[in-house]
Amino acid sequence: QVQLVESGGGLVQAGGSLRLSCAASGRTSSSYALGWFRQAPGKEREFVAAIDWSGGRTYYADSVKGRFTISRDDARNTVYLQMNSLKPEDTAVYYCAARYGGGLDTSRLQYDYWGQGTQVTVSS
Repeated sequence: QVQLVESGGGLVQAGGSLRLSCAASGRTSSSYALGWFRQAPGKEREFVAAIDWSGGRTYYADSVKGRFTISRDDARNTVYLQMNSLKPEDTAVYYCAARYGGGLDTSRLQYDYWGQGTQVTVSS
């Protein structure tokens, strides 16, 4: 079992920045990929970014490419999502997720563990 706890959400003006953190605990010695997803009201949960078990490969949704950066610090069992140039359409609850096996995947169905989410609100 892996427990994931997100933090760092909040209210920010358009053009601003936030950094989300996701701390993992439990069975963290195994190789796993980490992803960030988001869900806006009335919409399905969508992929944002992912990083593989080594941290050497990352992948982003087109809507955030060039603005968001995912990274991981295995010494702290933490994954980060640096979000710059935020837009009102980035408003959503952001979730981190862990996937055993280490490979990147954009499908939420392929992730084994989820955090409780953190709200990000971008005002115009």
